[in-house]
Amino acid sequence: MNIIFTNDQIFLLILAIIFLIAIIVIVIEWRKTIVSKNDIILLEKQAELKKIELVEKDIANKQRKENLAELSEKDQEKLKEIRLNTSEITAKVGLLSTQLNERVEQLEAKNELVKLQKLTSELDKKEKELNDLLNKQ
Repeated sequence: MNIIFTNDQIFLLILAIIFLIAIIVIVIEWRKTIVSKNDIILLEKQAELKKIELVEKDIANKQRKENLAELSEKDQEKLKEIRLNTSEITAKVGLLSTQLNERVEQLEAKNELVKLQKLTSELDKKEKELNDLLNKQ
């Protein structure tokens, strides 16, 4: 059963295929723009939330400063000492953490060196054995 198309039918078929492809491309691009618009709206909302958070933090800081002004000098001095001690302890923690990380890296490097040295010696032994076998033949 052979189906024979006339030139007009082939032309209409090609136009229909082109039209279908164009519709698919338009729908895909339309979807991309909708997704992009949603992303932009989401980013705008996130920026607004960040601004609100910053304003709230600023207000809280102002309230804390006002509360500090109400404290006696003795209490303010104690608070300063606590803050100073906290910053010193935080600095020590950072230093110890850095030292610990460096020592861990050093141990890992030493471990890798020992493994490579063992592997090298094993390879040397194997090479010597193979050379001995080759020399015997």
